[in-house]
Amino acid sequence: MLKSMTGFGKATGTFHTKKVSVEIRSLNSKSIDLNARISSQYRELEPAIRKLVANELSRGKVDVSVSIDSIGEESATKLNVALAKSYYNDLKALNDAIGESTQDYLPLIMRMPDIYNIERESLTDEEKDWVLNLVKEASDNLNNFRRKEGMELETEFQERITEIRDFLLEVPKYESERIDIIRERMIKGLEDIQAKSGYDENRFEQEMIFYIEKLDVAEEKMRLANHLVYFEETMKTDAAGKKLGFISQEIGREINTLGSKSNHAQMQVLVIGMKDNLEKIKEQILNTL
Repeated sequence: MLKSMTGFGKATGTFHTKKVSVEIRSLNSKSIDLNARISSQYRELEPAIRKLVANELSRGKVDVSVSIDSIGEESATKLNVALAKSYYNDLKALNDAIGESTQDYLPLIMRMPDIYNIERESLTDEEKDWVLNLVKEASDNLNNFRRKEGMELETEFQERITEIRDFLLEVPKYESERIDIIRERMIKGLEDIQAKSGYDENRFEQEMIFYIEKLDVAEEKMRLANHLVYFEETMKTDAAGKKLGFISQEIGREINTLGSKSNHAQMQVLVIGMKDNLEKIKEQILNTL
């Protein structure tokens, strides 16, 4: 089943007093290109988060955000009492040295560097597993988004492949007419030559056979039909985007050869229709996982 590389997944949960949100966005890319913005409290989990997301999403330009929306009383800010006393003693000593009157040092001390300590509890194994499960849930939600868009891609591809096949089935209508037109054109030209100097009819037939063989498109039609079937079969497999890209290149080669051999206005119209559908397929393959 096809999946798009574009998607969005979100998961939220509460661990004790922490409310945590995980958001993952992805766009198309040739490989995995992962950018992570993780709350400082969970920074030590970044390697594990990156590995998990890369394994789950395979390819794409991916942005991962892990944020703590509220932490209640768990991450309290505490006064560094020892440092505050040290500041007080230093300020008082300086005040006595310069002979100033005693002042209220507290407002000044409270603005000094490092006067507050933000104490955080170390992560337990339980919380680490909980966070990684939350990331996994967001990844699953994104993959569900990708699958939904993949169904739309599959419908689009099937419509385009069917149109190319319909154009291909129209080609035989004009093959006999094409050869007759070429034969008449050559005979007319040779009749003009015969009026002047004559020509060898046996040699003419040999040249006609050689020329018709060069214009024969039977192999191109067969290979193109096979490529179309292979494309449809590959759509049913997982992570088919790259392989579909290779198959579309082969389809393009056969269509181009068919066009160069056609020598018929209506056949050229059919070839242009095939090329138009193939270009639309190639555009969508860029966003297919």
